Amino acid sequence: MSEANPLWGAPRIHGELLKLGIEISQATVTKYMPRRRRPPSQTWRTFLANHVDQIVAADFFVVPTVTYRLLFVLVILAHRRRGVVHVGVTAHPTAAWTAQQLREAFPEDAAPRYLLHDRDHAFAALAATATGMGMQEIRTAPHSPWQNAYAERVIGSIRRECLDHVIVVNQIGLSRILTRYLAYYHGSRTHLSLAKDSPQPRPIAPPTLGPVVASPQVGGLHHRYDRRAA
Repeated sequence: MSEANPLWGAPRIHGELLKLGIEISQATVTKYMPRRRRPPSQTWRTFLANHVDQIVAADFFVVPTVTYRLLFVLVILAHRRRGVVHVGVTAHPTAAWTAQQLREAFPEDAAPRYLLHDRDHAFAALAATATGMGMQEIRTAPHSPWQNAYAERVIGSIRRECLDHVIVVNQIGLSRILTRYLAYYHGSRTHLSLAKDSPQPRPIAPPTLGPVVASPQVGGLHHRYDRRAA
């Protein structure tokens, strides 16, 4: 009973035993209950699961151009359906620029409750902006990218499925490439975490609708398959 209900303490288990007609003292239940090492508060995974509808995650990654210039990309991801709320590209990721991206991502009181990000210096000036928008900053522990796993995962997908296969010329070109990929990402790409649906749900096309037709996306790097009437 203790193993099946890890949140129950000795009083709760003792009460259940009494209801089953088992006469035993609570002290005996306490004595034979296995000792568990419990964290002082809810686990990180539990926090993310409990507040999935209210969390957005932000993170930076770097993209080199053909001339070896470094461009910085800010991604803001909503946890609920893994949708990319906003993406910004700059050669100079100042704190002021980052704060402006946050304002552009959530206009007109559309901000979520929590903003999750790491301890990058570019996020240093977000406190006043986030507070003014009604958001609470949640900073990950140092050197713990796994605590921002959803943002890390989408950045990995952008690299593996797009940027590793194209040549970036400049900032405008990178913005155009990301726009095309994110259109595919939101409307067509299936996700394991969404029961193999896309962030913008795709209807199931039964065979009665017609033959399968492939539509190239992201310059032919990927395809979307639909059924169309002959």
